Order: sequence, then structure tokens, then C-alpha cells
Amino acid sequence: MNECVHVALGERAYDVQIGPGLIDEAGARIAPLLARPRVAVLTDETVAGLHLEALRAGLAAAGIEMVSLALPPGEATKGWPQFTRAVEWLLEQRVERRDIVVALGGGVIGDLAGFAAAVLRRGVRFVQIPTSLLAQVDSSVGGKTGINTAQGKNLVGAFHQPALVLADTAVLATLTPRDFLAGYGEVVKYGLLGDAEFFDWLEVEAPAMAGGDMGARVRAVTRSVQMKADIVVCDETEQGDRALLNLGHTFCHALEAATGYSDRLLHGEGVAIGCALAFELSSRLGLCSQEDPSRVRAHLRAMGMKVDLADIPGDLPDAAGLLGLMAQDKKVVDGQLRFILARGIGQAFVTSDVPGHAVHGLLEEALAAR
Repeated sequence: MNECVHVALGERAYDVQIGPGLIDEAGARIAPLLARPRVAVLTDETVAGLHLEALRAGLAAAGIEMVSLALPPGEATKGWPQFTRAVEWLLEQRVERRDIVVALGGGVIGDLAGFAAAVLRRGVRFVQIPTSLLAQVDSSVGGKTGINTAQGKNLVGAFHQPALVLADTAVLATLTPRDFLAGYGEVVKYGLLGDAEFFDWLEVEAPAMAGGDMGARVRAVTRSVQMKADIVVCDETEQGDRALLNLGHTFCHALEAATGYSDRLLHGEGVAIGCALAFELSSRLGLCSQEDPSRVRAHLRAMGMKVDLADIPGDLPDAAGLLGLMAQDKKVVDGQLRFILARGIGQAFVTSDVPGHAVHGLLEEALAAR
């Protein structure tokens, strides 16, 4: 059942291996990369309790020793204090240039560990073992690493491609339903931005996938990773087409900031709401039919996901306040907000030519419906 997606980036090319049981086989798969039989693992306390011993056993089967540091779980870890702690720990472990750092966890650990590897000794290699659906289909692939600061998300970081990604789909069974569905927000994004047939397939198969169908999980992760890999190979540092991967994210990042990056709104939930808003905005601007946003919303609703601003608990800023937060997004170019809009399902494009009053009006109506 295992699949492999090759990310063809010349000297920095790597494989994303996808399927159940990969943590048990981690030693055999990582061994060819190692100069000496030892790795340093960065993880979080929750993931460590679930998967660290399985990884230790998988590495030991190939004679590989492991040292590990478990950081606190949650988005708050992705900042200077825990980043500093991680880098200093790696130095204390005498991690050398030819060694491998392993990121075992979700997007927070992957981003932080990847950035730590990027700056340690001016760059050591790292392996991603993503344990959340969101990390498997998105953050573990493509080499974006970084941390958050008081000024915003991911504003400090580096492009540093992994040497290998092991996406063990069996570990998805340990996710809460909410976390699984949050990751699904990124899966559905791929269909919406560039593959209408994949979206068609998800409308039929995603309920089984959410229910635990392993074949459907492997196929969904593989297709998502393949789409991301294709885009990254064409545009590694986000000068053009890679921005398509941010469908829904301009709205999402503003909503995350408005909710204090808290459990009120998980990233993938914000992406789902953001995709629905992006299609609604596209429809209002006459770019796509009115049926498209309705279809997007209907599918997200059928999956039991957050779809509208009304689904976010607690207070939100007014439309002007949300627009102000959108202007802080790092995808602003020369003061112009860049939106990813769509001419239909599977037909997204990047534009800065969006009237501010149209966005303001859309947000006002969405807020009024709360």
C-alpha cells in the first residue's frame, strides 16, 4: 500500500514515502542517509507519549541510536524561547554537519525543527516524520521552516528542504476527530486550487477516509503531496505559482490572529473557512458561478467542518479590524494584498486586483450572520 512521491529539486531532491507502518521501518529507511548510526529527534510531549518508543524501536532495528527532546505541545511552542532551547540542546548533543535531525510531530515541530536544522552549523540535514494529517499533506513537504514572532506567523525562517519525509498513515488513527478534520481542510484545498477531479473524488470518498479507510487515506495524502511537490519544483521560493498553495490562507491568517492562535480556531479550520470565503468572493466578482461556493460549503458541512465566521466561538473584530489583520500578512507585496481566487473548482489563480470594498462587504455580511 506504500506510495512514494519524488520531489525533483536537483541536488536537494528527496522522496516522500507514504503508507502505514513507516515509523516501524524508520531505521532501514533513514540508515542510507547517515554518516554514523545516531540521530537527534525533536518532538512534542503529546506525540512523544504516543509514538516516540515506536520510533526508537524502529531505529534500533537498524542499529541506530536516538537522543530526543520533547517540547510542550501547541502553537505557542513555535517561538523564540523553545526554538532557542531546541538549538542549544542540539549543540549539547554534539550534532555535527553530517548528522540528521528528525522532526517527529505535527506542523509546529516540523517547522521549528526544520528551522533549527537550517541554522545549526549553517545547515544540517533533517528528516520529517509528520504525525498529523495537516503536516503530512502540507507543512512537511516543500522546505518552508520557521517560527512565529509577536509581529505575526512564520515571519522568521528559512527555505530548508528535508532529506526524506516518512508519512506514516497509520498514526492518523491517534488524531482526535477535530484534528483530523482540521488537516482535511488542507486536503480539500488541493482539489479546489488545481484538480477538480480530486475534489469530485473527495466528495464521494472523504467520509470513508475520515472514518478510517486506509486505502482512501493513502490515496488522499499521496495526491495532495504530489500536487504540492509539482508546484514546489516549479517555484521553490514562492515567486509565482507556489502562492496558489495559499488558497484560503489570507482570510485564515487574519482569523487566526483575531482568535489569538488559540484552540478557538485550528489552522486547518481557518483554511476551510478561508477557502469558502475565497470562492464566495470569486463568485461576487463574477469570476466563477454561484454554484461553486455553494458546492464548497456543502461538502465542508457534510464533513462536519467549520465553514463560516459564525462557526468560530467568541468575539471577532469588525470587518475593518479583520482587513487590518489581513494587511499584516507576509504575502502583501508593495502594500497590495494578494488573494488566491478561482474561476471554478480546480481553477485558482493569484491576483492583487481585488477591490477593498468587495472584501469589506463580504466580511461585514459574514460577521452579521454570526
